[in-house]
Amino acid sequence: MIPDLWFEAHSYLRALADLSAQVDRAASGIDVLDARIPDWADYRADFLAGVPLLPSTDAAVDLEPGGRMAGALLNRLAAGTSSGKFAAETRALDTELRRETWSSRLIADFLLGDATLRPPFPGLLRYLAWTATARFLRPVVNAFDGWRDEEQWLRRYCPTCGSLPAMAQLVGVDHGRRRLLSCGCCGTRWRYRRIGCPFCESADDHRLSALAIEGEKFLRIDYCQSCRAYLKTYNGEGSESLFLADWTSLHLDVIARDRGLKRLANSLYEL
Repeated sequence: MIPDLWFEAHSYLRALADLSAQVDRAASGIDVLDARIPDWADYRADFLAGVPLLPSTDAAVDLEPGGRMAGALLNRLAAGTSSGKFAAETRALDTELRRETWSSRLIADFLLGDATLRPPFPGLLRYLAWTATARFLRPVVNAFDGWRDEEQWLRRYCPTCGSLPAMAQLVGVDHGRRRLLSCGCCGTRWRYRRIGCPFCESADDHRLSALAIEGEKFLRIDYCQSCRAYLKTYNGEGSESLFLADWTSLHLDVIARDRGLKRLANSLYEL
């Protein structure tokens, strides 16, 4: 699927597409700092115990450089000439964080759930900080993908950062069909049970349903009748950067909400 064709058919997403492109351009202009690859032998016990990589003290991944990259992205956006609500909130957030000592460390801790930092626009900071930090973590995530035994994880939360999945993807054909969950924060994808709710972990296939969306060949809404949580699912391969971006299918979130379903996953687009 070509992005231009997608936005031509979904013109209501154009404003978000422009915002995402603006942030991506700014992110591409900041230096990517080096990330140390963990010693996997040190992390193995935590991995088997279900401890995600970033919170693990044994893995000792230092996220502070990612916080520095987040600060640099924020500075770059705040220094631009754009106007409007997004620009005003970005500048206000940049001004506020400049007053903080060790703001890069506070940002890194904020992304993992620490409440010490109380920014004026937490949703905006989460979006920008994860955008930058995901670039910093890419070599670590790639190395982790190569080391990780997927059969030893199969958990409902991200093996890298611990977030609940933002999207799912069905890959393969027939009896070899597999389901991957996708993290909307750090970008990790991991294997999960083909049948099962990744939120309440119900495995009762009579309580699990799929909602087909008219006009959406590659997307559907999977939901659980027990907990009423849903997960948007990309049914295909080859256009992951488009269909797993979360914001490109926000209209599915509206449909799910109107049907009384709950989004339990993190969304970086609750700005």
